[in-house]
Amino acid sequence: MSTMTNTDSTGNGSALSDSARTEAGRARGLRLSGMNWLVWRQHRAAYWTLLAATLITVAVIVYQRQQVIAYLDGYGYPRLKSGWEEKFDRGPLDWAAQMLGLLPVLIGVFLGGPLLAGDLETGTAKLVNAQSASRVRWLATKLGMTALVVVVCTAALAAAYTWWWSPVKSSSYVLEWADPAAFDSSGPVPVALSLLTLVGGVAIGMLLRRTLLSMVVTLGFAVVVQMVWSHFRMSLGNIVTVTTHNGVGDNTFPHVPDTAHEMDQSYLTASGDLVGWGSCAEQTSEKATNACLDKAQVVGWSVDYIPMSQMSSMQWLGSSILLALTAGIAVFVILWGRKRLV
Repeated sequence: MSTMTNTDSTGNGSALSDSARTEAGRARGLRLSGMNWLVWRQHRAAYWTLLAATLITVAVIVYQRQQVIAYLDGYGYPRLKSGWEEKFDRGPLDWAAQMLGLLPVLIGVFLGGPLLAGDLETGTAKLVNAQSASRVRWLATKLGMTALVVVVCTAALAAAYTWWWSPVKSSSYVLEWADPAAFDSSGPVPVALSLLTLVGGVAIGMLLRRTLLSMVVTLGFAVVVQMVWSHFRMSLGNIVTVTTHNGVGDNTFPHVPDTAHEMDQSYLTASGDLVGWGSCAEQTSEKATNACLDKAQVVGWSVDYIPMSQMSSMQWLGSSILLALTAGIAVFVILWGRKRLV
C-alpha cells in the first residue's frame, strides 16, 4: 500500500518537475543570457536612449505625414493641381533631414568611440579577458549587438522619412532629390553611413584607449566621411547628355526633365567641342556677345544631367560601398583585438 502511494507520488512529482523545467526553459529563452546579457546591461542606457528617440521621431513623422496628406488632398492628391507649392510648408522636412544628417556623426561619437575605449581605459577589458569567454566572442558580441540596434533605429527612421517625403518627391521646390538633405536621409544611405561611423569609432577607441580622445577623433573621422561622401555622391550615377544645334537664342535650350539634377551645361561648337557657357558672359553688349559666339562657332547647347529615376540605384550602390568599408574595418577590429586588445 505504501509502495503504491510512493510510486504515485514520485510519478506526479516527476511530471510536475518536467513541466516546471519546460516552463522555466521557455522563460529563459525569451531573455538574454551570458555575453549577450552582459553587453546589453553594460550599454543599455545608450541602447534605450537610441531606441526611445527613434520611437518618438517616427511618431512625429507619422503625424507630419498626415498633415501633408491633409494639405495635399485640398489640391486633388495624388494628381496635384497647380499652385499647391505656393503655401506648402517645407520647413519640417528640411529640419528632419538636417537632424537625420547628424545622426551618423552622433552615433559614431557617442556610441562607437566609447564602446571599447571605455572598457580599455577603466580596465574592464582585462576583467573580461580573465573569464572563460574569448576575446573574439566578446568583440563580436559588442559589435554585433550595437550594430543591430543601430540598424533597427536608422532603418526605421529612413523608412519613415522616405514615406513622409514620397507624396511631394517629384517636386524640386520641396526638396531636390540630389540634395544631401534628401539623398542622405532616405533609402539605405542613413543605415550605411551610421554603421561606417560606428565601426570606425570602435576601431579608433580600440587604438587610442582613451574615451574622451576617441570621441574627439571619431568626430573628425565622421566629418571627413561626410565630406568625402558628399564629394563622390553624384559620381555614382550615369550622366545623360542632350545637345541642340539650333543656336543659343530664345527657346533653343534642350529639354531636361523637371526632376533631373543638372550636372553641367556648355556651348556646343560646329566641330563638336564644348565651350563654357560663361566664356562670352563678360561681354558688355548683346552685339559683342553674339560676335564672341560666332567667333567660337557656337551652334547649340550641351547639357549633362542625371534623371531622378537613378536615385534608388545610386543609393544602393553607394551604400554597398560604405558597407564594404564597414566590413573591412570590423574585420580589422576583430583581428587586432584577438591578440593585442589587452
